[in-house]
Amino acid sequence: MRALPYHAPLLRRLARALSPVIGAVLLAGCSVLETFNALVPTEQLVRKTAIAYGQPADDHPRRKLDIYVPTAPAPAGGRPVVVFFYGGSWDSGRREDYLFVAEALTSQGWIAVLPDYRLYPEVLFPDFLDDAALAMRWTRDNIAQHGGDTKRIFAMGHSAGAHIAAMLTYDAQHLARVGMRPTELAGFVGLAGPYDFLPLKSERLKIIFGPEAGRARSQPINFVTGDAPPALLLHGDADTIVGPHNSANLARRITERGGRVRHLTYPGLGHREIVVNLAALFRAGKPELPAIANFIHGTPPRTEVRTTTQARLTNE
Repeated sequence: MRALPYHAPLLRRLARALSPVIGAVLLAGCSVLETFNALVPTEQLVRKTAIAYGQPADDHPRRKLDIYVPTAPAPAGGRPVVVFFYGGSWDSGRREDYLFVAEALTSQGWIAVLPDYRLYPEVLFPDFLDDAALAMRWTRDNIAQHGGDTKRIFAMGHSAGAHIAAMLTYDAQHLARVGMRPTELAGFVGLAGPYDFLPLKSERLKIIFGPEAGRARSQPINFVTGDAPPALLLHGDADTIVGPHNSANLARRITERGGRVRHLTYPGLGHREIVVNLAALFRAGKPELPAIANFIHGTPPRTEVRTTTQARLTNE
């Protein structure tokens, strides 16, 4: 889309009026998002699409990712990298619907990686985490070729995607399956994520997360040890889909265990608006993207410490 300076104020007013409508369809996978994304300015980014991230022989259509790279020259040492997992109640969503998020991230000079992952009813918990871990490993192994800094890879997500990113950050077994550790991540950014959401009420979620006896292993809060990468947790206090207590409880647990976390709650903000506000037509004067930028730019790169016997990865 070409810049329209004379119409920008009108477009912004229209965007504010449409915000509740766009938010209402965001997690439903509605095709209106295609129209919404048509308004996203893309002159300052390059998109590399449909990259397979699974095993070499794996061509599953849901194991593909898109990379978005700013057109501006990269700084020395490479750009921060944000792997964004979209929401959709673990049963819906498409990476191409989140062009507006990718543009927001690249507008800050970062590389955005947007993976798809398998969904219910094809898979149940924890299979979608296996896909997310594979996408993260692909990013670690390949993003330097696209100008990314492998010491500054952040996991980020909204709603169910924030749950996925949190599970990779706090439950080490998922990244371990692909030869990684959570300490290889520079940080975690969660938008309106479900981190402490038992007991389940939805019959569909009861199927996705399996028998009650094993559901505790689906809760990120149960895996906090204090040595994970730093976290930024954003939530609106008007969220009626994923209660704000999820972020509050996780932040409290991280603090109790000696970890690093910044927790911000926005008055009057609902579940979908917190991610819609990242879009170019909506974000003027909104606090979400500046908060994310302050967190990412203020988080030191992960450093590699070598000894005579082993290489040890730490966050310093």
